[in-house]
Amino acid sequence: MIVYGSSLSPYVRKVLAYAAEKGIDVDVKPVAPGDPDPAFREASPFGKMPAFRDGDYGLSDSSAIIHYLEAKFPQPALIPAEAKLRGKVIWFDEFADTILVSCGAKIFFNLIVAPRFLGRPGDEEAARQAELNDLPPILDYLERTVPDEGGFLVGDSLTLADIAVASPFANFRHTKTKVCPERYPRTVAYVDRILARPSIAPWIERETILLEARAV
Repeated sequence: MIVYGSSLSPYVRKVLAYAAEKGIDVDVKPVAPGDPDPAFREASPFGKMPAFRDGDYGLSDSSAIIHYLEAKFPQPALIPAEAKLRGKVIWFDEFADTILVSCGAKIFFNLIVAPRFLGRPGDEEAARQAELNDLPPILDYLERTVPDEGGFLVGDSLTLADIAVASPFANFRHTKTKVCPERYPRTVAYVDRILARPSIAPWIERETILLEARAV
Protein backbone atom coordinates (compact mmCIF):
# COMPACT_ATOMS: atom_id res chain seq x y z
CA MET A 1 0.00 0.00 0.00
CA ILE A 2 1.22 3.47 -0.93
CA VAL A 3 0.34 6.85 0.57
CA TYR A 4 1.18 9.80 -1.68
CA GLY A 5 1.93 13.14 -0.06
CA SER A 6 3.94 14.86 2.66
CA SER A 7 3.35 14.49 6.37
CA LEU A 8 3.60 18.28 6.63
CA SER A 9 -0.03 18.12 5.56
CA PRO A 10 -2.29 17.44 8.56
CA TYR A 11 -4.38 15.21 6.30
CA VAL A 12 -1.43 13.07 5.26
CA ARG A 13 -0.11 12.96 8.83
CA LYS A 14 -3.56 11.80 9.98
CA VAL A 15 -3.54 8.88 7.54
CA LEU A 16 0.01 7.86 8.45
CA ALA A 17 -0.67 8.00 12.19
CA TYR A 18 -3.92 6.10 11.77
CA ALA A 19 -2.17 3.38 9.75
CA ALA A 20 0.56 3.10 12.39
CA GLU A 21 -2.01 2.79 15.19
CA LYS A 22 -3.67 -0.02 13.23
CA GLY A 23 -0.37 -1.76 12.53
CA ILE A 24 -0.81 -1.29 8.77
CA ASP A 25 2.39 -1.06 6.75
CA VAL A 26 2.34 1.69 4.12
CA ASP A 27 4.99 3.10 1.84
CA VAL A 28 5.11 6.89 1.58
CA LYS A 29 5.78 8.42 -1.81
CA PRO A 30 6.52 12.14 -1.45
CA VAL A 31 4.52 14.35 -3.80
CA ALA A 32 3.35 17.94 -3.71
CA PRO A 33 -0.18 19.10 -4.54
CA GLY A 34 -0.67 19.05 -8.29
CA ASP A 35 2.30 16.73 -8.87
CA PRO A 36 2.06 15.29 -12.41
CA ASP A 37 3.12 11.77 -11.31
CA PRO A 38 0.73 9.54 -13.29
CA ALA A 39 0.11 7.03 -10.48
CA PHE A 40 -0.63 9.86 -8.04
CA ARG A 41 -2.99 11.60 -10.46
CA GLU A 42 -4.78 8.36 -11.23
CA ALA A 43 -5.51 7.95 -7.53
CA SER A 44 -6.17 11.67 -6.99
CA PRO A 45 -7.64 13.17 -10.17
CA PHE A 46 -7.56 16.73 -8.81
CA GLY A 47 -4.00 16.48 -7.49
CA LYS A 48 -4.94 16.70 -3.83
CA MET A 49 -3.02 14.88 -1.12
CA PRO A 50 -3.11 12.41 0.39
CA ALA A 51 -3.75 9.85 -2.29
CA PHE A 52 -3.63 6.13 -1.72
CA ARG A 53 -3.07 2.97 -3.69
CA ASP A 54 -3.74 -0.62 -2.66
CA GLY A 55 -2.82 -2.75 -5.64
CA ASP A 56 -4.95 -1.53 -8.52
CA TYR A 57 -7.30 0.37 -6.19
CA GLY A 58 -6.74 4.10 -5.88
CA LEU A 59 -8.41 6.63 -3.60
CA SER A 60 -7.97 10.20 -2.40
CA ASP A 61 -9.17 12.23 0.59
CA SER A 62 -7.88 11.38 4.05
CA SER A 63 -11.24 10.43 5.53
CA ALA A 64 -12.16 8.23 2.55
CA ILE A 65 -8.80 6.46 2.82
CA ILE A 66 -9.25 5.90 6.55
CA HIS A 67 -12.77 4.51 6.17
CA TYR A 68 -11.49 2.11 3.50
CA LEU A 69 -8.72 0.93 5.81
CA GLU A 70 -11.08 0.63 8.78
CA ALA A 71 -13.34 -1.65 6.75
CA LYS A 72 -10.43 -3.72 5.49
CA PHE A 73 -8.61 -3.90 8.84
CA PRO A 74 -11.34 -3.67 11.51
CA GLN A 75 -9.08 -4.42 14.48
CA PRO A 76 -8.15 -2.56 16.53
CA ALA A 77 -11.26 -0.48 15.92
CA LEU A 78 -10.50 3.23 15.67
CA ILE A 79 -14.02 4.11 14.48
CA PRO A 80 -16.59 2.76 16.93
CA ALA A 81 -19.56 0.72 15.76
CA GLU A 82 -21.96 2.08 18.37
CA ALA A 83 -24.09 4.79 16.76
CA LYS A 84 -23.55 7.68 19.18
CA LEU A 85 -19.83 7.08 19.51
CA ARG A 86 -19.41 6.76 15.74
CA GLY A 87 -21.32 9.99 15.21
CA LYS A 88 -19.00 11.82 17.60
CA VAL A 89 -15.88 10.44 15.92
CA ILE A 90 -17.13 11.54 12.50
CA TRP A 91 -17.96 14.99 13.92
CA PHE A 92 -14.47 15.47 15.36
CA ASP A 93 -12.90 14.28 12.11
CA GLU A 94 -14.98 16.80 10.16
CA PHE A 95 -14.31 19.56 12.69
CA ALA A 96 -10.57 18.95 12.38
CA ASP A 97 -10.59 18.69 8.58
CA THR A 98 -12.56 21.88 8.01
CA ILE A 99 -12.64 24.31 10.93
CA LEU A 100 -9.30 23.52 12.60
CA VAL A 101 -7.21 22.88 9.49
CA SER A 102 -8.70 25.90 7.72
CA CYS A 103 -7.43 28.14 10.48
CA GLY A 104 -4.05 26.43 10.60
CA ALA A 105 -3.63 26.58 6.83
CA LYS A 106 -3.79 30.38 6.82
CA ILE A 107 -0.90 30.45 9.25
CA PHE A 108 1.16 27.56 7.89
CA PHE A 109 0.90 28.59 4.23
CA ASN A 110 1.89 32.17 4.82
CA LEU A 111 4.67 31.55 7.33
CA ILE A 112 6.10 28.27 5.99
CA VAL A 113 4.90 27.16 2.56
CA ALA A 114 5.15 30.45 0.69
CA PRO A 115 8.61 31.56 1.88
CA ARG A 116 10.29 28.17 2.26
CA PHE A 117 8.79 26.13 -0.58
CA LEU A 118 7.45 28.63 -3.11
CA GLY A 119 10.21 31.22 -2.76
CA ARG A 120 7.91 34.18 -2.19
CA PRO A 121 6.76 36.17 0.83
CA GLY A 122 3.66 35.03 2.59
CA ASP A 123 0.94 37.28 3.89
CA GLU A 124 2.10 37.61 7.48
CA GLU A 125 -0.83 39.83 8.39
CA ALA A 126 -3.30 37.13 7.26
CA ALA A 127 -1.45 34.65 9.43
CA ARG A 128 -1.54 37.06 12.37
CA GLN A 129 -5.27 37.67 11.98
CA ALA A 130 -5.94 33.93 11.87
CA GLU A 131 -4.01 33.49 15.12
CA LEU A 132 -5.73 36.42 16.79
CA ASN A 133 -9.30 35.95 15.55
CA ASP A 134 -9.86 32.45 14.14
CA LEU A 135 -7.90 30.33 16.57
CA PRO A 136 -9.20 31.45 20.00
CA PRO A 137 -12.84 30.29 19.49
CA ILE A 138 -11.52 26.91 18.34
CA LEU A 139 -9.30 26.61 21.40
CA ASP A 140 -12.15 27.74 23.66
CA TYR A 141 -14.30 24.92 22.26
CA LEU A 142 -11.56 22.35 22.70
CA GLU A 143 -10.80 23.48 26.24
CA ARG A 144 -14.43 22.75 27.13
CA THR A 145 -14.38 19.45 25.27
CA VAL A 146 -11.08 17.60 25.59
CA PRO A 147 -10.85 14.97 28.34
CA ASP A 148 -9.06 15.12 31.62
CA GLU A 149 -5.54 13.73 31.88
CA GLY A 150 -5.27 10.31 30.29
CA GLY A 151 -8.66 10.35 28.56
CA PHE A 152 -9.74 10.36 24.93
CA LEU A 153 -12.25 12.41 22.97
CA VAL A 154 -14.67 9.56 22.32
CA GLY A 155 -15.09 6.51 24.53
CA ASP A 156 -12.33 5.08 26.66
CA SER A 157 -9.68 4.40 24.00
CA LEU A 158 -7.92 6.15 21.14
CA THR A 159 -10.04 6.76 18.05
CA LEU A 160 -9.77 8.58 14.75
CA ALA A 161 -11.14 11.62 16.59
CA ASP A 162 -7.96 11.98 18.65
CA ILE A 163 -5.66 11.58 15.66
CA ALA A 164 -7.64 14.01 13.51
CA VAL A 165 -7.84 16.74 16.16
CA ALA A 166 -4.23 16.50 17.32
CA SER A 167 -2.60 16.35 13.88
CA PRO A 168 -3.10 20.04 12.91
CA PHE A 169 -1.44 21.13 16.14
CA ALA A 170 1.88 19.87 14.80
CA ASN A 171 1.63 22.62 12.18
CA PHE A 172 0.96 25.18 14.90
CA ARG A 173 4.18 23.98 16.55
CA HIS A 174 6.09 24.39 13.29
CA THR A 175 4.90 28.01 13.01
CA LYS A 176 5.43 28.70 16.72
CA THR A 177 1.78 29.67 17.00
CA LYS A 178 0.99 30.36 20.65
CA VAL A 179 -1.41 28.13 22.53
CA CYS A 180 -1.26 29.56 26.02
CA PRO A 181 -0.97 26.76 28.62
CA GLU A 182 -2.38 29.02 31.33
CA ARG A 183 -5.54 29.72 29.32
CA TYR A 184 -5.82 26.31 27.67
CA PRO A 185 -4.20 23.82 30.08
CA ARG A 186 -6.44 20.87 29.23
CA THR A 187 -6.02 21.36 25.48
CA VAL A 188 -2.25 21.72 25.68
CA ALA A 189 -1.86 18.64 27.86
CA TYR A 190 -4.19 16.58 25.68
CA VAL A 191 -2.53 17.57 22.40
CA ASP A 192 0.97 17.02 23.78
CA ARG A 193 -0.02 13.53 24.90
CA ILE A 194 -1.50 12.52 21.55
CA LEU A 195 1.34 14.02 19.48
CA ALA A 196 3.87 12.16 21.64
CA ARG A 197 2.48 8.79 20.58
CA PRO A 198 4.90 6.62 18.55
CA SER A 199 2.48 6.74 15.63
CA ILE A 200 2.87 10.52 15.26
CA ALA A 201 6.00 11.80 17.00
CA PRO A 202 8.56 10.43 14.49
CA TRP A 203 6.79 12.18 11.60
CA ILE A 204 6.87 15.49 13.45
CA GLU A 205 10.58 15.05 14.16
CA ARG A 206 11.28 14.47 10.45
CA GLU A 207 9.20 17.52 9.54
CA THR A 208 11.12 19.68 11.98
CA ILE A 209 14.44 18.64 10.46
CA LEU A 210 13.13 19.33 6.94
CA LEU A 211 11.83 22.77 7.87
CA GLU A 212 15.04 23.70 9.65
CA ALA A 213 16.98 22.80 6.50
CA ARG A 214 14.73 25.10 4.46
CA ALA A 215 14.73 28.00 6.92
CA VAL A 216 15.02 31.40 5.30
